[in-house]
Amino acid sequence: SAAEIAAAARRIDPGINASSVYRTLALFAELDLVRESQLGDGPSTWEPDHDDHVIHLHCNSCGTTGHHDSSSVAALRAEIADGTDFTPLGIDVRVFGICATCRATRPA
Repeated sequence: SAAEIAAAARRIDPGINASSVYRTLALFAELDLVRESQLGDGPSTWEPDHDDHVIHLHCNSCGTTGHHDSSSVAALRAEIADGTDFTPLGIDVRVFGICATCRATRPA
């Protein structure tokens, strides 16, 4: 999250303020260097921009988000482009579930 990025930046330079981090993230998003994701009611997360072949795997228990490379996203893009009068500019696929770490610590 932007707050986590600001906290990490302040450990290096205590003079950095949160508004500078937010402005920088907005600029990076404008330049397609990072992508903002909003998952549920939590804060936005920021990650390096990537091709649309990535599926986001979001853990409902701990809140982490991992990536899974898949050709299915490219197939979805082609299906939409070929079967509709809509041109997809970006695809953000999210799958919600429980990660292996949280699953291992859950009682049976």
